[in-house]
Amino acid sequence: MNIVAADWLPYTLPLKRPWLTSKGKITERKGCLLRLRTSDGRYGWGDSAPLPEFGISESAANAFAEESAHLDLVARQAGQPLCQWLSGDAPVADLAVNGNLGILSDSTPAMLALAAAQGFSVVKLKVGINPVREEIARLHQLAAASAPEVSWRLDANGAWNLADAQAFVSGCADLPIEGLEEPLANPDREALGRLQLVAPWPIALDESIQLVDDAFFRHPFVRRLVIKPARRGLLGSTELALRARAAGIETIITSGLESACGLAACAQLAAAVAPENVHGLMTADWLAADTGMSYPVFKGRMQLATGTGLGFTPHGTFAVTPPGHME
Repeated sequence: MNIVAADWLPYTLPLKRPWLTSKGKITERKGCLLRLRTSDGRYGWGDSAPLPEFGISESAANAFAEESAHLDLVARQAGQPLCQWLSGDAPVADLAVNGNLGILSDSTPAMLALAAAQGFSVVKLKVGINPVREEIARLHQLAAASAPEVSWRLDANGAWNLADAQAFVSGCADLPIEGLEEPLANPDREALGRLQLVAPWPIALDESIQLVDDAFFRHPFVRRLVIKPARRGLLGSTELALRARAAGIETIITSGLESACGLAACAQLAAAVAPENVHGLMTADWLAADTGMSYPVFKGRMQLATGTGLGFTPHGTFAVTPPGHME
């Protein structure tokens, strides 16, 4: 495989509505596509979309883009979807994904009913924006008026001290919660372990995944890891997910609100390491514009591309149709 050209193509993608978390507000996504071209006309694509507040530095995002583009080419050359090349198993046709309703205070029973009608079994809600007592009360109100077949994946983005987190877990123990991500502003192994002991659902590491070391896999203090591939690359994320699975720890793959190109890489990884889980990949609908065609979602399941590599199809200013182009 002889790479003869490499281009970084910047983009700015407005969001349809602000992405709100306890750490602030995002109104647009800026990044760059990496386009590699080989001497025989193949193209490989990668996406660099830094998001420092979620632990995705510029250097990590660039490394993710470079690795994605190279692996896209390698899998294309092998005639396989990237998930098959990563796992060695048969390709996966689709993945369950969670719906994404945004912040708790903006969510309504009607939105949950719509998510259920669209086939989602899990929806994600951002908590930690308002006082703990208000959010507990709000969740109880939603539970009383919502479809019981939909469970909630909550994400606090490191909003609380330990006392508030304990109060939240205690106040919500009987609600249809599927998991709680990043409850603590200053997370440590002991505090997270204390929360997991009393929580009836998984506590998950996301931004604080740096707490995971060799000892964690021998004595895990939480039940779930949330992996954003842009933090450590596709191969590093694959290794982490396989170690977690061997230790009985659930793995969820989520995007870092990348464009369609980065989202495709995340989905291919999810299909390779945990095709049975419900992943956090329903983010394309937040973008008012995109770098290419994103994988469609039907009845709560993301339909993976049937071609080789990432299966990413660029459009607009990123589209290429050179003579002799090969897939």
